[in-house]
Amino acid sequence: MRAALWFMALFGIAVAVALFAGNNQAVVTVFWPPHRVDISFNLMVLLLVGLFMLLHLASRALSALFSLPVEARRWRAQQKERAMYGALMDALAHLMAGRYIRASKSAQNALAQEKSLGVATDTSGHPTGHSDSLASQLRSLSHLLVAESAQALQNKALRNQHLQLALQNSAARHAQEVREGVQFRAARWALEDHDASAALDWLGQLPQGAARRTLALRMKLRAARYGHQTQQALETARLLAKHRAFSPAAAQSIVRGLALELLNEAHDPVQLQQAWAWLDDSERAMPELAIHGASRLMSLHGDAALARSWLVPVWVRMLEPRSELGDNLRIKLITVLEAGMDTLDAEWLARIEAAHVSHPRDPKLQYLAGMACLSRQLWGKARQLLSQAAPALQDKLLHRKAWRALAVLAEQREDETAAIEAYKRAAQL
Repeated sequence: MRAALWFMALFGIAVAVALFAGNNQAVVTVFWPPHRVDISFNLMVLLLVGLFMLLHLASRALSALFSLPVEARRWRAQQKERAMYGALMDALAHLMAGRYIRASKSAQNALAQEKSLGVATDTSGHPTGHSDSLASQLRSLSHLLVAESAQALQNKALRNQHLQLALQNSAARHAQEVREGVQFRAARWALEDHDASAALDWLGQLPQGAARRTLALRMKLRAARYGHQTQQALETARLLAKHRAFSPAAAQSIVRGLALELLNEAHDPVQLQQAWAWLDDSERAMPELAIHGASRLMSLHGDAALARSWLVPVWVRMLEPRSELGDNLRIKLITVLEAGMDTLDAEWLARIEAAHVSHPRDPKLQYLAGMACLSRQLWGKARQLLSQAAPALQDKLLHRKAWRALAVLAEQREDETAAIEAYKRAAQL
């Protein structure tokens, strides 16, 4: 379409020139004493056009001649720049291939090429090489590649030297992203050296936006776990779970493990209650945490009533028709309740009795109800419940405790035969 339009335009110009010049009888007279020259107007126009073209070509030729030195300098700068970028790409390729010595040499070669290149300008002030912003970024990346190679070769002195140089060259505002990358690599090297405090320091120097990235949070989680800073690690794990950095199951497992560590770090009931209060509602609702926290509080001789209040949601979940609470957690829950049986209040006794009535064939609830009756010196009912529960219990610990309790009840009745038989049954497991 464009060619057709050009053809039509040229055709129109040709027609116009033919109409104008075909019947043009004008004459141009040039007086040059003592001569007189008469030429046609058309010839005069052609001579003027030819003279203009000749002058234009002459000016172009002179401009090209005088620009040869500048073009030569620009060409040499381009060759150096190509060699510089080629060395940088070679360094990156060698680093990925595990050739760390070659990668370091190529990166240092790129630095040498960049130093010889500089920021060259022509006579008019236009740059003939790369700009200052690109120069600082390239120097930072080259120093970072040398430092990465030195880290792989365990050359800490060379790594730290080029790390500082990379930070210095990325201090400008236009090199902020490069600086963040250098800080991320420094934090990762600190993690590889198992220096948690140094890794946290590097991550703390990041801007607020960069510090909330998934990469930074993952590294912060590792550093906090290495440094045994469980509370900070748990807070970071919550952020990662919120950002969906893990699958839901993995996130729940990580949070649960860190929360268990936080509870285990408490050495007295006050610390344990503070740790429990620091957990959020979803974490306190986890059966594993509730059972472990209650067990830990009782083992530290804390408030048994408070410990049992932590177990109420777990107890409700256990009694649901389609409860997903596993046998291990059920056994742990019953064991924790049994540990505080001497201080069991009327409300919990009513809960245990109602659970046994609603689930009369559950041996674990029969066992718990029997131990509750035993603690209240209801010997007959305790012996009835424990006799029904003991043969059906699959857990070895509960099975052994049930038979020992039956043996104690038999000794109270002075039934030595039943007591010996109960002790034998308890010793078989």
